[in-house]
Amino acid sequence: MAFNPPQKMTLMAGKAGVYKANLPIFQLLLRGFMAGAYIAIGGALCTVCNTGFTAGAKSLVGGAVFPVGLIAIVLTGAELFTGDCLLVPMAAMLKKCSWGKVLRVWVWVYIGNLIGSIFYAYLMAVGPFVTGAEGALGVNAFGLNAINIAVGKTLTYKAAGGWGLWSCFFKGIGCNYLVNIAILLGICADDVVGKFFGVWFPIMAFVASGFEHCVANMYFLPAGIFLVNSHPKVIGDIGGLLAQNGGLGWGDMWFWNILPATLGNIVGGFLFVACFYFYAFRKELPTE
Repeated sequence: MAFNPPQKMTLMAGKAGVYKANLPIFQLLLRGFMAGAYIAIGGALCTVCNTGFTAGAKSLVGGAVFPVGLIAIVLTGAELFTGDCLLVPMAAMLKKCSWGKVLRVWVWVYIGNLIGSIFYAYLMAVGPFVTGAEGALGVNAFGLNAINIAVGKTLTYKAAGGWGLWSCFFKGIGCNYLVNIAILLGICADDVVGKFFGVWFPIMAFVASGFEHCVANMYFLPAGIFLVNSHPKVIGDIGGLLAQNGGLGWGDMWFWNILPATLGNIVGGFLFVACFYFYAFRKELPTE
């Protein structure tokens, strides 16, 4: 199978960033919506497939199926915020676009990812995560797992206070370190099979390791919130941190996860991947 060496891979990453930097806002939003939904598809599959497992087995099963989202994004040309933390800054460091365009891409793709993720979260919360019973809908085992995932990604950090935010931030760094290694491996490969496995292994590693991906959490957390708000009885059934906090709110979602995870994702993708590869190979880039 053919592949691109690191020097060419770095240049190709920059060229991809130039293309993204010049997309109109509507395209960034549209493709961002698609990517948010694709990541949510992986998150929903992860939730369903790891229901009933415990500890390491649950992480392994979830990690094995979650990569479908990024594989779809890489192969179909959707726009993912975390990938753009690498590709568009690479274009700017190569002096092929401005830093203003980097921020422009980040903002509009982030919004598109958010809308697509929340849309799919609602679809799951009123669909596969509930089951009809005596003229009403009740949260099923998959839905209970979705709620527990959302609680684990917010209220456990909230209970730890400042250290919880610090932990979430560093989990965000680790996540996008691996996500952007997957992006580079996808660029490195010239064929579909190579791209598939290049993306699959690092994404499996980030999910199984328990890192935090802001776009994935734009699905995981709203799914839990929709279920809790629509079926408040589960608060007493689940108990623990969910009962102590009287449920799960949108403020919890943003402050205790999305914001620190987003900052960590930016650091992980921009500093630990884009900057590293730019400074490692900038003097060896092939002639265009």
